[in-house]
Amino acid sequence: MVILLNKGTNIVVQGITGKQGRFHTKEMLDYNTNIVAGTSPGKAGQTVEGVPVYNTIEEVKRYHPEVNTSIIFIPAPFVKDAAFEAISELDLVIIITEHIPIHDSMEIVEYAKEHDTVVIGPNTPGIITPEIGKVGIMPTHIFKKGNIGLVSRSGTLTYEIASEISDSGLGISTAIGIGGDPITGQNFIDVLKKFEEDPDTEAIVMLGEIGGIAEVKAAKYAQEHLTKPIISFIAGVSAPQGKRMGHAGAIIEGTDGTAENKKELLKSFGAHVVDKPSEIVAVIKSL
Repeated sequence: MVILLNKGTNIVVQGITGKQGRFHTKEMLDYNTNIVAGTSPGKAGQTVEGVPVYNTIEEVKRYHPEVNTSIIFIPAPFVKDAAFEAISELDLVIIITEHIPIHDSMEIVEYAKEHDTVVIGPNTPGIITPEIGKVGIMPTHIFKKGNIGLVSRSGTLTYEIASEISDSGLGISTAIGIGGDPITGQNFIDVLKKFEEDPDTEAIVMLGEIGGIAEVKAAKYAQEHLTKPIISFIAGVSAPQGKRMGHAGAIIEGTDGTAENKKELLKSFGAHVVDKPSEIVAVIKSL
């Protein structure tokens, strides 16, 4: 069993003819990901890396009814329309784009709930299941197959930890970046539920950062509902209060949302909290 991504995942790339769409389409194909089609309004009939291009998702479904997943490489002002189009037709939508207006993200997430569609992102590196495929922008060479589930708000932190886990002789069952924006489709709890149900995942690494209380809610949920251990790292110990740090969601207001505050609460709910990313592997092995 795998999380969200499997051999039956058939993908359309929205924005496939753009620079990022073209580059990452090739990268995903090289990782044996099953990309069936792409969309780019006005460019139907073209091909990118051998993948046929259509004007709309509706047109894609007409010729490729098996398509069930979309990855979006569309400029931020146009993502809402692209996401709505995909959500109305597909089961899984992954939004790579960053700097999406927060009201657009709110509408996307609400629309996805109405259609029972899973949205990952916005502002996500995507999802990867080693030896199955990836729908995203992760550097594949650092991910080796194993039994550690990885969920994170940060793309670069995901890569660092995945590399350390792989170098240690362990490996990743699935890695999911939920996105660094304040509003995202999947949250930590959503992903923890999926890892709990996955027999190929034996432990879960949760990588958070300052701002909000999503990680704390997830740890509380895990204490009450999960049987698998959670190892957590919170980035941003030295971040100054009131200053946004990288991600739109990474801002401290008051005492809630600081790294130290989160770490203490996570510990109180039974999570194994580390002070440095380099300590994660040792804790996993000790468990």
